[in-house]
Amino acid sequence: MFFQVTPPDLDVYGHMNNSRYLALMDLGRMDLLLRTGINAHLKRMRWNPLVASVMIRYRRSLELGQKFTLKTRIMGWDHQWIYLEQAFYRQQELVGKALVKGLFFGPSGRIETYEALKEFGHTHTSPPIPDYIQQWDNAETSFAKEVLSQQ
Repeated sequence: MFFQVTPPDLDVYGHMNNSRYLALMDLGRMDLLLRTGINAHLKRMRWNPLVASVMIRYRRSLELGQKFTLKTRIMGWDHQWIYLEQAFYRQQELVGKALVKGLFFGPSGRIETYEALKEFGHTHTSPPIPDYIQQWDNAETSFAKEVLSQQ
């Protein structure tokens, strides 16, 4: 997806606001759902894609008027989660990269990933999940347990 930084995207320091990256990532994930045809299945089943966690690393700033690209790809999945990578590029230069951990949720609760993929007509196994994603997932799971224990 192609974008250009506009005045409402800027923070007080003149570069794209951190929250704007996250909002654009939502658009990137929706684009992926539409392009793969998954969105039609979600509507029919009354399922929603939900984001559980995001980790983002910023490398460079984006400033007013600069054009950039957002690329979204599925990195892998297990029985609970789907792991995505979303990367921002200005020309060929990496500006920022994020990992997203998500799931599908229906009227009766969480949908197992393999059940959802089967519904979408996808029967392949997950590509190997990179070690850095597994390590992030372990840390994020520990953090989630801490957050839930404070309710």
